[in-house]
Amino acid sequence: MSTVKEQLIKNLVVEDKISHQKITVVGVGAVGMACAICILLKDLADELALVDVAEDKLKGEMMDLQHGSLFFATSKIVGGKDYRVSENSKLIIVTAGVRQQEGESRLSLVQRNVDIMKSVIPALVQYSPDCKMLIVSNPVDILTYVVWKLSGLPAARIIGSGCNLDSARFRYLIGEKLGVHPASCHGWIIGEHGDSSVPLWSGVNVAGVALKTLNPNLGTDSDKDQWKNIHRQVVESAYEIIKLKGYTSWAIGLSVTNLVESILKNLRRVHPVSTMVKGLYGIKEEIFLSVPCILGQSGISDIVKVNLNSEEEDLFKKSADTVWNIQKDLVF
Repeated sequence: MSTVKEQLIKNLVVEDKISHQKITVVGVGAVGMACAICILLKDLADELALVDVAEDKLKGEMMDLQHGSLFFATSKIVGGKDYRVSENSKLIIVTAGVRQQEGESRLSLVQRNVDIMKSVIPALVQYSPDCKMLIVSNPVDILTYVVWKLSGLPAARIIGSGCNLDSARFRYLIGEKLGVHPASCHGWIIGEHGDSSVPLWSGVNVAGVALKTLNPNLGTDSDKDQWKNIHRQVVESAYEIIKLKGYTSWAIGLSVTNLVESILKNLRRVHPVSTMVKGLYGIKEEIFLSVPCILGQSGISDIVKVNLNSEEEDLFKKSADTVWNIQKDLVF
């Protein structure tokens, strides 16, 4: 006797079951799952794969998302401890790593997370040799360099989430001070995603009006309006959120999804993401820092050459030194 499915459905063609917009998220902690739900709600993938070593947590998160399938367009959600589940990914988002503790700098995390990358990256590349990788684990600039070295992939395809979130926080706080939506407040933070990040006050503008032309002391110690406090808030915000709720998740999930959209839709939008900066602004070492990059289907296709003033360039070099002084002693 034929089954209900056989009675209901007459098959006409054998379909190609290969996904064409597959995204894998490695690590199903708070950040990984925030990335996953944001990607699903923006309909950016035709298949979403979750990978983690914690099998019960992984299965629970996968099932929880699968049960919401009616409410988004992604047709296939899979998960597993075996990296084979990531096969044929177009984009892999790496959030795996030990979590930053209250009061702990991102750089102090480094060696523990480097060791995790050594066990993760080669297997991912084996199953998806043509993928782009988006690194979110902290300290993101150093780990993006480590992933580049471990993967053997071109630097253009290894992208650190970098200062995309820092710049979003910067623009939000500028908007709060001015009473303007952050989308209409333009400003960039470059360098390390962390304590030595560099705010480009010279470029901060609303509707093309540079705030520096209205207040030449903008962002300096002599500024009576204390705009410099905005950058301090950007730097301290992650620590404050960790103190309050134990981790950051939603803003980084939204930020990563913003990058995913630019890559998979080939939008060629400019984002401050972490990439190889050797040769820029006098940097001689192979390090990854955030600079404005054009993102599209090939990953990072171009870097925007920002004219830094002398103070900004000095701060960028100090940021590079901060990263290099940790990176040069890594073992991997």
